[in-house]
Amino acid sequence: MEIAVSAVHKGTTIRRAADHRPRPGVPILMYHQVAPLAPAAFGKYSVTPRAFAAQMRWLAMAGYTPVDLDALLSHRGSGAPLPRRPIVITFDDGFQECADHAAPILQSFGFTATFYLVAGLMGQPSRWLLGERGVEFPLMDWNTARKLYSAGFTCGAHTVTHPRLAQLPAAACREELRRSREMIEERLGCEVAHLAYPFGSYDERVREIAAETGYRSACSVQIGISASDDDPLALHRVPVSGYDTLTDFICRLRTARPAGELLRGKARGAWRHVRRLAGRAA
Repeated sequence: MEIAVSAVHKGTTIRRAADHRPRPGVPILMYHQVAPLAPAAFGKYSVTPRAFAAQMRWLAMAGYTPVDLDALLSHRGSGAPLPRRPIVITFDDGFQECADHAAPILQSFGFTATFYLVAGLMGQPSRWLLGERGVEFPLMDWNTARKLYSAGFTCGAHTVTHPRLAQLPAAACREELRRSREMIEERLGCEVAHLAYPFGSYDERVREIAAETGYRSACSVQIGISASDDDPLALHRVPVSGYDTLTDFICRLRTARPAGELLRGKARGAWRHVRRLAGRAA
């Protein structure tokens, strides 16, 4: 993997005039794998480099500017300005192929992103997926993560072993959150303030422990555009599927849902309306 250090800058990448007007929400894109090939069992979570490049190209053409989570929190906390069309790009799990394929594409557009790392499995296979999906992928090692950080990307925590945090005893949950943050800070020499809950598993207790262990934000897998009043420790995200067309992707930016799902919803609504009318006529 080759990463140019000067391609993106730490913090917000703002290349357009700042806009101080309040906004209804910011899409936080959620990716997992970016790879040329993916087993069928993981097809939903794997985007090809070609599709990813097309998505990033569309963001650039449409005037979107990726920002990091520090910038988003600063805007919501103190009113710090954001670019006209802000967007946050995140990658869960820390797969090696995301570093190989997604990072260079992001750099080619001057985009920043956050990579959430499973700190206890760096450089090893994604062993939690074997039981979940029957597949494994190599995870990036610490040297690769250091290159990403040096190139201006953010590295966040995705726990030590990728468990379902809401199912753990409080002490084990606290250790997963505390230790993962410490490990990344020790290895990369940076502050780690951002978390993504593995499997999206959290509850109020887990949220409280995340706050206690020093996280300022935590991403969930709740689908939606992150609104201005979104809980910073349970942020909504927009999932990007390997089955999405570019039209689906564009639709997700405004609605968090793919075009086909919205059309099916409208069709069901229209059918219910027809049935109600028919019932009244009878």
